[in-house]
Amino acid sequence: MTLRTTATAARVALVGLAAAAMAATALTVPAQAAPDPGPDPAADRAAARAGHAATRRAMDAEVRAGIPGITAQARDTRGVWKAASGVGDLATGTPRGTDDRFRIGSITKTFVAVVLLQMETEGKLRLDDTVEHHLPGLVRGNGNDGGTITVRRLLNHTSGLFDYLADEEYLQTYMLGDGYLRHRYDTLPPAQHVQVALSHPPLFSPGDRFSYSNTNYVLAALIIEKAGGRSYEAEVRDRIIRPLGLKATTNPGNSIHIPRPSSRAYSKLFAQAPDRIDDVTEMNGSQGRADGDIISTAGDLNRFYRALMRGELLAPRQLAAMKTTVEIRERPDMAYGLGITRMRTSCGTTLWGHGGGMVGSTSLAVTTENGGHQLAYNRNGDWSLPTAPDAIMEAEYCPTPAPTPTPAPTPTPAPAS
Repeated sequence: MTLRTTATAARVALVGLAAAAMAATALTVPAQAAPDPGPDPAADRAAARAGHAATRRAMDAEVRAGIPGITAQARDTRGVWKAASGVGDLATGTPRGTDDRFRIGSITKTFVAVVLLQMETEGKLRLDDTVEHHLPGLVRGNGNDGGTITVRRLLNHTSGLFDYLADEEYLQTYMLGDGYLRHRYDTLPPAQHVQVALSHPPLFSPGDRFSYSNTNYVLAALIIEKAGGRSYEAEVRDRIIRPLGLKATTNPGNSIHIPRPSSRAYSKLFAQAPDRIDDVTEMNGSQGRADGDIISTAGDLNRFYRALMRGELLAPRQLAAMKTTVEIRERPDMAYGLGITRMRTSCGTTLWGHGGGMVGSTSLAVTTENGGHQLAYNRNGDWSLPTAPDAIMEAEYCPTPAPTPTPAPTPTPAPAS
């Protein structure tokens, strides 16, 4: 997608794949299967031995660079490590909490994909069903044709459908500046997001290449409802949240609030005032329904991805389908499956997970392939930083020791006179 302003780039960063750096450019690559390099047990063991001091330093560095606060949790062979840096409330100076709930943004997509893959196991749908089969007549117009788009192509972003969040009018109305402040409490039905997307022609023929589009997951949730006869929220609750005991994870529906404990969320909404920071904690959850609405904690996200990789949520065939990826040519260290991203760290560790955000919040949750080492964290500010966008992840899985202070030279006694 082509972005016109710094503020627009910041908004699109909220819906990127794993980090804000993914959002600045359009991703248009061939939809071919990408080989999985596999896990690197040696690198994972090295990270575990090194502890989490490097992760803490990376969090503190982002706070020094301007993010209000960060909450994180890691889980590995030694147990659970929690940390927070910075503040949760700029007005009061209250520290960021280690058990904060936050809007997880596009990490929601993995939950949606799991539900659809479970439904495939049950025979309620097939990945190669068309959108038209489940939602007749909905995806038509401007060259868009639901009869040529499959469920699989929705989930791996090869549908060619325009991303409704890239529509300039939608951005100005609901995501930026005074538009956001006026409309953040509006209830937006899924059909409105679909309508915005279909006002644009498709970006390419379905299956030709990859382009990240939140529209895909709005439609995926509607298919869940059509195939299951219940709301998307009920399916997520009964299939994932309750069985895994994710007690801090909820679908907000039309609520504007984040349950406590939680921190405030902040955004730079105005390109013409880059130093202005607005409190954007309250917003109607329907504005990100199914592509980014879930509220959770770092601990619940780690539990979710651990269970997913260990086969507790999907049958082997469905988990293999989820992990069949399409390449992202602009990011050779990343590839996209069905609602999940495969990442490769600088030290060679393969991670699976997803990043995402909403206005005022950016998050990442990842796990090693064997489910032995998870990391999840959230920033309560949504703007880009001079630090590397994946610095916290890199610090956790590829830690470097803190520099050893150089000892002061020992004074040489003066010769006796």
